[in-house]
Amino acid sequence: MAGKSDYLTTPQLAAALGLSLRSVQRYHQDGKIQPEYTTPGGQHRWNLENVLAQLREFRPNAD
Repeated sequence: MAGKSDYLTTPQLAAALGLSLRSVQRYHQDGKIQPEYTTPGGQHRWNLENVLAQLREFRPNAD
């Protein structure tokens, strides 16, 4: 199992994806991405590979 240091905070995820913090928050609010877990304080922790897989599900096919 991955250690806690293997997970990204929401600002770290936004930077890794090249998106604004607000975009990541909106994707989560819209149900497009889900965090690995949420801390007792309500902060999300993300696995980059899992988020990329989740986003691929919503990317339209480019033909």
